[in-house]
Amino acid sequence: MSHTPEQPPDSAALRIEYRSIEFVPLEERRGKTWHLGTLWFMVNAQVAAFAVGLIGPAIGGSFLTSVLGVVVGVLFGTFFMAFHSAQGPRLGLPQMIQSRAQFGYLGVLLPMTLVGLMLIGFNVFNFQLFGEIAGTTGVAGSATGIVAAAVAAVLVASVGYHWIHRMERWFTYLFMVFFGVLTIGVLVRLDLPADQWSADSFSWVPFLVMFGISAGWQLAWAPYVSDYSRYLPPSVGHAAPFWWSYGGSALGAIWLMGMGSYLGAAYPDDDSLGSLQRAGDLVFPHYGTIVLLYSMLGLIAVSAVNLYTAGLTLLSIADGLHAAAPGRTGRIATTVVCGLAGMTLALFAPGDFLANFHSFLLLLLYFMIPWTAVNLVDYYLVRHGQYDVGELFRKDGIYGRWSVAGLVSYLVGFLAMIPFFSVHGLYVGTVARALGEGDLAVFVGLLVSAGCYWFMARPLRQPPRAAAPVTTGATP
Repeated sequence: MSHTPEQPPDSAALRIEYRSIEFVPLEERRGKTWHLGTLWFMVNAQVAAFAVGLIGPAIGGSFLTSVLGVVVGVLFGTFFMAFHSAQGPRLGLPQMIQSRAQFGYLGVLLPMTLVGLMLIGFNVFNFQLFGEIAGTTGVAGSATGIVAAAVAAVLVASVGYHWIHRMERWFTYLFMVFFGVLTIGVLVRLDLPADQWSADSFSWVPFLVMFGISAGWQLAWAPYVSDYSRYLPPSVGHAAPFWWSYGGSALGAIWLMGMGSYLGAAYPDDDSLGSLQRAGDLVFPHYGTIVLLYSMLGLIAVSAVNLYTAGLTLLSIADGLHAAAPGRTGRIATTVVCGLAGMTLALFAPGDFLANFHSFLLLLLYFMIPWTAVNLVDYYLVRHGQYDVGELFRKDGIYGRWSVAGLVSYLVGFLAMIPFFSVHGLYVGTVARALGEGDLAVFVGLLVSAGCYWFMARPLRQPPRAAAPVTTGATP
């Protein structure tokens, strides 16, 4: 299969990205590493993350318990996602294409499918939130809002990589104004009861729940974070992409989740949008409505990021089943399909947003832990970033159709976590039940999958070569 782009890289072509799942040649690499900071800040600094912070107070945790769980969980989960981000400049590939090296050309279809479902699921919640805000503010009906959000996200995702980065920078600057004013107003004008801050209010079970959810939120970015660094030149190295991704993502998540926990403790009877609007009105009348209206832009921003990678993932799945033509047309077509799927589910999916989102994030965490462990061990400890990119596009290439090491390590790690699962109202494992529904699955899954892959992949280990060039290989 030829992975030749549809047209040459001139300035006009760059208005709409023409590449998709193929390798980005070195002569097309450009951008600044700090752009990763604004992108990952903005996709975290939005009302879905705010809703995550509300979960702690909703299950009986104090503000102190909830915010500690958020901070520790975010700092822990972001560590792994940032290491994935650092792979992008080195390999110039979407993350899930690179995973063919760990799972095999066909074996990777398992994690690819899970990632695709995850991304569509994220957007179901994002579109529903957009519709709720549209109805709450009187801009439009809920259903109309859902359709508008889906259309806007598809348009932005279709334009592609460079415009997504630009949009996230612009929205970050606006966020600093609108939510900066809101945060100062809340801290000045809204005091929490003393028992929400005291050390005596700390409880391990809500802490572990918030740790698991916030870590899962960050780990959910891992399967596609390098999609947004793959146009950077390899000369940027690993450290700069790591720290810009880590800092931006962690700051955005802690800010919004922390605010959610604060307002959840202050307004326990309000839902996510109600508490945000009520807090905004403390600044001055109707400022809460202004904040909600701006939040609609943030939901479009994160939905576009999800859709962009969902399209790449669907195209990667199609390519794995039958050789697919790369480039702009295929990417836009799969983006539209994923957008329609998310919109349809958002229009007809029933249930309470916060309760479903809680369970959804925990399930994401469980599915992503074994994958991230295998991928990072392979990249940093086994192959040291040395891959033949051309072979990743060959069904019968050196990475094989199925990788026993990757698939077994994934499944063993997932099975080892099951007794530690704790999804309230859905499933609580035997060990988690003994811990009062405390969730330690993340530690078990990481250790078991990483250890298993390290042992099974011994024949693949290569000595590190810090200055080794990226090997592109010949495309078939």
